[in-house]
Amino acid sequence: MKKAAQHPFAETLITWYKGHARDLPWRRTNDPYVIWLSEIILQQTRIAQGLPYFYKLTEAFPTVYDLAAADETTLFRLWQGLGYYSRARNLHKTAKYVVDTLGGKFPDSYAELIHLPGVGPYTAAAIASFAFGEASPVVDGNVYRLLARYFGIETDILHSSARKEFTALAQELIPISDPARFNQAMMEFGSLQCSPIPSCDTCPLQTTCLALRENRVSQLPVKSKAKPQRIRHFHYFIIEQAGKVLVHQRQAKDIWQGLWEFYCVESTSLKEAIDLHPFLSPLMEHAESLQAPAMHVLSHQKIISAAYLLQLPAEFSFETPADYQWILSSEFEQLGKPVLLLNLITDNIALKEILEG
Repeated sequence: MKKAAQHPFAETLITWYKGHARDLPWRRTNDPYVIWLSEIILQQTRIAQGLPYFYKLTEAFPTVYDLAAADETTLFRLWQGLGYYSRARNLHKTAKYVVDTLGGKFPDSYAELIHLPGVGPYTAAAIASFAFGEASPVVDGNVYRLLARYFGIETDILHSSARKEFTALAQELIPISDPARFNQAMMEFGSLQCSPIPSCDTCPLQTTCLALRENRVSQLPVKSKAKPQRIRHFHYFIIEQAGKVLVHQRQAKDIWQGLWEFYCVESTSLKEAIDLHPFLSPLMEHAESLQAPAMHVLSHQKIISAAYLLQLPAEFSFETPADYQWILSSEFEQLGKPVLLLNLITDNIALKEILEG
């Protein structure tokens, strides 16, 4: 194989990128804070969805110092709707570490960046190349697909050995003189040109692509079937009394850790939920069934939900459940909450009016 800087694959990609690259704000800077923030946002998130959050977060936290000093509740509120909230927690941890331990200066190499909370091999390589010009190749889903097709690689991309193999290949290809542009070109090409349904007839690599030559484009990359999703049943009880609602912050190492929700029971039926939590039985005399999202799909789980609005008379008395607290109904809007609850509120006018005070 020729040297990376001379390889026709790299030359063709960079040429294509110069004429097709999307104008994105994080591509106009080499500020490691901005690049890091954009990469964390774009983990498991499409650019179209992530872009408004990028603007919102950079406006609220223009520097790593601002983010480090922020209250986690404020960050969660701004992150609301992006999902994968562990990203937001790690974002906060890293900002504090960079400020408190590193004096506000980001590590400038892959070897150091990889140790930051929430920063994996892809993100470390992206920051190292985009911000500091290090020749560390990025390997994400788009890159797996592009390399597998062009070079005819049949390794299952979900296999533990895949990252090492694809990274080694990309390392041979990356031009030392322009690693950032090459990395951006690979990702952009995989996203726009060599997509899951590719545009092979207009592809500048069509004459040398092994998958196209052997009519295997639809077969590559090889990807084993994912594990079946876990199905869970959540029953939400929105208990409202005298202008206040009963809420708690999820703390267990589970989905939505750190987010706020109404009284929730995980069970397969309403009867089972009440049997598990007997104090609900007399409260249900005041219950009104609400329209709930039929299915909320996460990466490895599906949530089937039901919801009930319980507006209790002022004189009604019961013991507040452990780990729950009463807040003004209007305060709930300011708390970070799962998208499932955002949709629940949006779909129920009566509930929306209560929470808007």
